[in-house]
Amino acid sequence: MLVGTREVELFEKSRPRLEALAYRLLGSASDAEDAVQDTYLRWQGGDREYVETPEAWLTKVLTNLCLNRLTSARAKRETYVGQWLPEPVFAGDRMLGPSETVEQRESVSIAMLTLMERLSANERVVYVLREAFGYAHSEIAEILDLTEANCQQIYRRAKQHLATGRTRVEVDASGARRIVEEFLAAALSGNTDSLVKLLADDAISAGDAGGVFISLPKPITGALKVARFLRTLFTIDEAKREMVGGRPSLFAEIVNGVPALVLVVGERVVTVVTLEVTTEGITAVHTLANPAKLDRVTREWATSDRGEPLVESW
Repeated sequence: MLVGTREVELFEKSRPRLEALAYRLLGSASDAEDAVQDTYLRWQGGDREYVETPEAWLTKVLTNLCLNRLTSARAKRETYVGQWLPEPVFAGDRMLGPSETVEQRESVSIAMLTLMERLSANERVVYVLREAFGYAHSEIAEILDLTEANCQQIYRRAKQHLATGRTRVEVDASGARRIVEEFLAAALSGNTDSLVKLLADDAISAGDAGGVFISLPKPITGALKVARFLRTLFTIDEAKREMVGGRPSLFAEIVNGVPALVLVVGERVVTVVTLEVTTEGITAVHTLANPAKLDRVTREWATSDRGEPLVESW
């Protein structure tokens, strides 16, 4: 069936919401774009005259596509080299979707997206649709072909799996810059105690280099161990410069809703370090250096003015 102008416009109006949903479900902006495009192809080829509510139809098709992708992605991640982390996106990217509530903002943090990897596929879908998009359990039940009671039970289970008992610190651009400046000063000082003071007692450090660079097989846990690792990580030398292709400039940004340190060589983002900040201190440091996961942020970087770096040429 041919798609007319009205149908194309209707889909394009839904695209930002579909992308934001797919990103939360898959943790990958590139996979989310592919899933949305596959949804469009089904919209293009479907019998749309029987579709009473296009938004519900598109959401159900996208959700089922993401469920299939989650199953195959988990199989691939069993052979992934090193640790797997979600793909980072800058503040303002439509992939982040709604951000009016604390729950919506938290659902796209690297820490939360990583935690959601622990959930079953159905738990993740129910949690995201309910928490980030405000769907009623009856609507979710229809999307997943489950009973409403079953959806409520799945949602409670997902909430239990994701509960941290911590209060995140909400920051604006200036607040994020101050946090990153303080973190960077401590990391570059060579003084382990300075870093320990910024970290929560059970802080973790995790990194995703995708096998391109050497990375640890599992997260480091504990303020002192993390501080020692970060002190080594932030000791720059020619070997590290060679790995990233030059002398990086260091910027403070907001990535996935949290303060982040962004390393840039020329116009290419080479590393993103996100800081999960709670009232207890920095609870998680996530370092993303896999070039395959930095394409989107690099494109965004090249088309926007990011201001002055914290360090011009490290």
